Amino acid sequence: MDVILLERVEKLGQIGDVVSVKAGYARNYLLPRKKALRSNEANRKVFERNRAQIEADNAARRTTAETDATGINGKTVTLIRQSSNVGQLYGSVSARDLSDALDAENIKISRNLIVLDRPIKTLGLHDVKIQLHPEVSVTIHVNVARSPEEAELQSQGVDVMASMFERDETGFTEDYDPNAEPGEIATDNEEEPARD
Repeated sequence: MDVILLERVEKLGQIGDVVSVKAGYARNYLLPRKKALRSNEANRKVFERNRAQIEADNAARRTTAETDATGINGKTVTLIRQSSNVGQLYGSVSARDLSDALDAENIKISRNLIVLDRPIKTLGLHDVKIQLHPEVSVTIHVNVARSPEEAELQSQGVDVMASMFERDETGFTEDYDPNAEPGEIATDNEEEPARD
C-alpha cells in the first residue's frame, strides 16, 4: 500500500514522501495515528494544498520538543527493585515504571515516548532512549539497584555484582582433614561415645 507521510517516520521517510508499506502497518499504525494518508489523487491534492501548514506545525512541535529535551537529556533515574543473588530482577522494569519515576521528579513523559527494545530485567546501569519528536530524541540513564546504598555505588562506577562475588569467594574456606576417609564429613570436635 502506498502512503503519503505527514511526519518523519524513522527508517521510512520524511514529510511528503510517498512510500510503499505493508497494508497492516498502514492500517494499524500509520493511518490511525495521523502519520500518513493513503496515496491517491485526492489526498495528494489535499496534502499539497496543506503542505506549508503541515511543515509549520511540525517545526513548532520540534522546537517545543528541543526545549523539553534540554531538561531531560542525561538525567539519571534510580529504581529500587528486588532481585536474586545473581542480579536477575523478580519482574522487570517497563516503560510505565520509567514514566512513573520521571513523573515523581516533575518530568511529564508519556510512556509511549519511552523506547525500550526489551524490558530491563537485570541490576545495573542502563541507557534508555526517549523519542520526544520524530526528529528529537534524548537518552536517560536508569540505575536499577536493590538499595539506595547499592545505587550510589553503581553510580560511582562500582560493579556491585562482581564485588559481591569476590567477597563470597574470599570469605569461603573449607575444613580439610588429611586423615579423613572419602565421603566423611569433617567435624570440629570428636564426640565421645555415650556410656551407660
